[in-house]
Amino acid sequence: MTYRFARALLSAAGLCLPMAAAAADLIPVQDFARRPQLSMPRLSPDGQHLAVRMDDNDNGTHALVVFGIADMSRPVSMLRMPKYELPANIVWVSPTRLVVEKGKELGSIDKPALTGEIIATDIDGKHQDYLYGFESKYGTRAATRATDRGWGFYDGAPETANGHFYMAAHSWDNSEHSTLYDVDAAKNTRHLIGDIGVGGLNFMVGADGRAHYAYGRNEDYEYVVYHQQDNGWAKMSAAQIGRSFAPIDFTPDHRRIYASYDAQGGPTALVEQDEDGGNRKVLARDGFSSIGGIEWTPMPRQPFATVPATGIPRVSYIDPNLPAAKLHRALSLKFPGSYVHFIDYSEDGGQLLFGVSSDRDPGAYYLIDTHTYKVRKLFDAAPWVDPSKMAERRPLHFKASDGTELEAILTLPRGTGEKNLPMVLLPHGGPIGVQDDWSYDGDAQFLASRGYLVLQVNYRGSSGRGVDFKEAANLQWGTRVQQDLIDGVKWAVGENYADPKRICVYGGSFGGYSAMMTVIRAPGLFKCAIGYAGVYDLAMMYKKGDIRESKSGRSYLTTVIGKDDADLAANSPDKLADKIDVPVLLIHGEDDQRAPFAQAKAMRAALDAAHKPYEWLSKPGEGHGFYDEKNNVERYEHMQAFLEKNIGKGA
Repeated sequence: MTYRFARALLSAAGLCLPMAAAAADLIPVQDFARRPQLSMPRLSPDGQHLAVRMDDNDNGTHALVVFGIADMSRPVSMLRMPKYELPANIVWVSPTRLVVEKGKELGSIDKPALTGEIIATDIDGKHQDYLYGFESKYGTRAATRATDRGWGFYDGAPETANGHFYMAAHSWDNSEHSTLYDVDAAKNTRHLIGDIGVGGLNFMVGADGRAHYAYGRNEDYEYVVYHQQDNGWAKMSAAQIGRSFAPIDFTPDHRRIYASYDAQGGPTALVEQDEDGGNRKVLARDGFSSIGGIEWTPMPRQPFATVPATGIPRVSYIDPNLPAAKLHRALSLKFPGSYVHFIDYSEDGGQLLFGVSSDRDPGAYYLIDTHTYKVRKLFDAAPWVDPSKMAERRPLHFKASDGTELEAILTLPRGTGEKNLPMVLLPHGGPIGVQDDWSYDGDAQFLASRGYLVLQVNYRGSSGRGVDFKEAANLQWGTRVQQDLIDGVKWAVGENYADPKRICVYGGSFGGYSAMMTVIRAPGLFKCAIGYAGVYDLAMMYKKGDIRESKSGRSYLTTVIGKDDADLAANSPDKLADKIDVPVLLIHGEDDQRAPFAQAKAMRAALDAAHKPYEWLSKPGEGHGFYDEKNNVERYEHMQAFLEKNIGKGA
């Protein structure tokens, strides 16, 4: 990645002219296969510089790039990463120093996986240092870091950017242990400020520089919360934390905290309370949904608005008279139909970086001077996407067959009306703690651009509805979860959105599993099924794949799918292939670590043995979802032809 590439990329990203075909033409497949090249902008504490992640997707390389706000035509510096490694998190710890959490992205379905390595660099690209990780032989203090055999994670920073940050560390040699350090990112020194004999926890630090909370899922996949007291850590009781509790931040006076909370396991509220759980005050709540996004004022930080985790983002102002709330409302009026999100302030509050996005627009980033209110556009996330040619995404509610209210999201193709449309059910991955939302969805938009109504269902197990809703999918992957999806299809048919004779199902990861299982559970409902990077043999998850490699991962599997061999077989598509009565397309990366290639081969062998028709697309070097844009173009083209043949004009 060169400076010439960076300049050309920034210039292209700043343009508002879409690269899609003319209105009368079909949007090219390539426009849906392309990946953003600029992302994760972060404003420096003095408001003078912008750090971004820059991706050269043609070569699979990534970099941290710093631009001067005054002149963004040429980067100030560029920190190149090894191939497939990327800046998974970028934090300014001072006006001249940045900390980067390294990650890897081997497949498009996976979010970048943190490697547990943390590096730092000066704003000019000099004084690059390796702060934590298994490559501890590198860096200014390599000789004293031989014991850094583990994972390190950014876990917060002091209120004033003084060059320090807080780092949680989890040792490979002692998984039943969590530690927290105050790290000087310039000197590469650290001192211990939190230590607890429970693995896998995050921390929250107070203004006194001490860890006040340790919380998260332990090695047995149990959610726990500990509070620091004079005599050490005390596990908080059910009376203190209810069914759902996570500390978020301290109030400006440092006497109380903000937290996510629900007593009964339902949708979580944003609350303000004492550290021990006393004097709790609800700041924001929604009856159907947990509180999702939170908007914050500049320092000293306090929440001024929230949006629910489901539906179209409806902003609720906690204190509408705060200057930040008034500014947010004014900007929202300037961008109707979009959600305005405040990302970063300069420390003096004079500069604000914010993003604007919608169901039709992947987003754009802006800078506003909060004194003069002058707004400057920085770049578009995907400048080739023309929002006027994208489809509406409409969140709706329906009742499942057992009476439970669920959320469905319909993506309605443009210019076709809303009745009796060919439909693709698109179940999301996960399934635990993942959800579909209103924001731009490339797969859904691609399918809608080809004339298909797209149905996404936030079935039991999805996030955004509270812990009880999420845990309702445990041991129900092949049964109740699939019924929720099937109920969604029947609802769409009953409401005359979908033509009952032209319905297919396509999904990735757990969605690939569901693509096979819904066909098995509801014979005659679907005309075809596409499984992409799917899991098809549940028992194999204990033998192959990266989930099983840690104790916490094995505890997760035991919790969500169980260990009964007969039950696993009864809910595995490769054991039920004889019940599949529609054409199948299987797509898989041959280097997939999450759902190993053996999963796809097992499904293929089962279809062969049952003499069932199928098509096949696999690619060497691809992981959990195709990474290479050329391979994604081929994937979309293959899907387009397959759907056309089964529920399109060629059916």
